[in-house]
Amino acid sequence: MTAPDSAPATSSERPNGPPRRRSRLARIWRALASPYYRYRNAKLIHSVRVGLAMLASILATTGIDIPHGIWSSVTLLVVIGGLQHHGNIRKKAAERALGTLLGAVIGLVLIVVQAVTDSAPLTYVLMSLVAAVCGYYAIGKPGYVALLTAITMCIVAGHGDNLIDTGLWRTLNVMVGIVIALAFSFALPLHATYSWRYRLADNLRDCARVYAQIASGVHVEPEAQVQAFMRLNTRLVQLRALMPSVAKEIDVPQARLEQVQRLHRSILSALEMLSTGTGSYEEALVRVAFAQRAETVRRALLATARALRFGGARHPDAAASALRPDACANEETGAADHAEDHAEKRALAPQMQGPVWLSLRVEEQVEQLRALLLDIEPRWNIERAGWHRMV
Repeated sequence: MTAPDSAPATSSERPNGPPRRRSRLARIWRALASPYYRYRNAKLIHSVRVGLAMLASILATTGIDIPHGIWSSVTLLVVIGGLQHHGNIRKKAAERALGTLLGAVIGLVLIVVQAVTDSAPLTYVLMSLVAAVCGYYAIGKPGYVALLTAITMCIVAGHGDNLIDTGLWRTLNVMVGIVIALAFSFALPLHATYSWRYRLADNLRDCARVYAQIASGVHVEPEAQVQAFMRLNTRLVQLRALMPSVAKEIDVPQARLEQVQRLHRSILSALEMLSTGTGSYEEALVRVAFAQRAETVRRALLATARALRFGGARHPDAAASALRPDACANEETGAADHAEDHAEKRALAPQMQGPVWLSLRVEEQVEQLRALLLDIEPRWNIERAGWHRMV
């Protein structure tokens, strides 16, 4: 009888066989396709994307000896260098491409004017007028278009002394750079929606931790407390910057995202007020106020963070289920509890009414945030809606 350890190894058990190589490649591809992986390595992915685009522009121009091919690479960097999230790629890339093309056309016209009139002063005046108009529009919404129009005009025309073939070659290179930039900008897109979700989830998770510390009376050093709220406020500011791109990606009015931002900011403000007690007496009042509802609010914050973090990756309705309040918290029970809370508040001593009111406000704001996120969940939950819709 053959011993178990003498049985021949199957192809899947061979250390260097093709199945293992395929498995390794599959793991690499899953990592690259993972939204959280791309979120954690956004800068690295963007740098690789820009580097590959630069190599493509070099091969497409200098590699086949197109004159002035360097301007293809310059245009590429101008168009894609500062673009990261999918939501602003379409708008910003279109604006930059439009500005670059306008500048190239104006530059060619200036070369023709210089060749026909042979008047350098006239060319200088025309270039100055174009620059003045671009400067006027550079302050405002069309700023990218105006600024790049002026820059590209100088690239193509010089000071009007470039030859027409030089201007044409540079215009061609500008167009090649735009095409390459737009093509690579959609490779492994970095969605602002995921960054918004993950940062909001991190903040809500930290809010749950701070809330539990306040409710249980855990002593936190002032320096550590300041650092914790600095992290929370830094993410809050980052979420604000992501909102325009998120609104474009998931087709939700920015006003709805502003409501989420406002509730989030209110929760942070309330927690900061509750965590800055001046003595043991105030801390005792806070603990009494939080005694009955601390665990419920903490669980709600963690459930919301979990829904934002994982979405529908595990189950199509996972996020929606996590965001829904508990079955026992129906409208009638909620109204009764609300009335009871206010009755208790009126019966409390004056020094207790402040902490109790603030704890009720925190609970109310957390529930409003959950309800708002549940309402727009089919939009931001990309895994449930179908990832291909975002590509």
